Amino acid sequence: MNPAFGLLIAYVAGSIPAAYIAGRLVRGIDLREHGSGNLGATNVMRVMGAKVGVIVLLFDAAKGALPVLLLPPLLGVHGSQWWQVGYGMAAVVGHVRPVFLLFRGGGKGVATAAGVFGALAFIPLLVSVAVFIAVVLASGYVSLGSLASAVVFPLAVIISSGIRTPVAVAAIAMAVFVFWTHRSNIGRLRRGEEHRFGRKRTAA
Repeated sequence: MNPAFGLLIAYVAGSIPAAYIAGRLVRGIDLREHGSGNLGATNVMRVMGAKVGVIVLLFDAAKGALPVLLLPPLLGVHGSQWWQVGYGMAAVVGHVRPVFLLFRGGGKGVATAAGVFGALAFIPLLVSVAVFIAVVLASGYVSLGSLASAVVFPLAVIISSGIRTPVAVAAIAMAVFVFWTHRSNIGRLRRGEEHRFGRKRTAA
């Protein structure tokens, strides 16, 4: 089988809308019409509680990690970081623009990207997660934590493995992508209208 076919497999896997399915199964609701309207683990936690949110978070991360780990040996490109990166990015795109929801209403891609890079660069990811947790605890803004970790992660990858590696290129591209998917959050942060995790929204 042509390794390029794995891109389609990864995209379809990434398109499985765990948050949407959880909303339908647990509450009988379309999560896009509740909370922030986002099909991500944060909104699941906000609307349906931490237990369901953690399950969705782990599922979304697995959507990123499994194509990176399983597809290269199955398709004969084991050891090729470029193909690993390609499969991971395809899964993230699937999460953000899921075919099962007609390419609309996906998540922001952070959890799926974390799964991808957990398989490719575990230590830099741990550094990035530590920054994410610290920023969220200090500010209450999950979106701000995601943006901060998106900045720190490429730097940690470059320090650990250099700038000319496939993982470093992907990390920089993913940071840009995370900022793009969070552009509405950035606007709300600037206006003081962003949702605070576990707190009431306050004006700037």
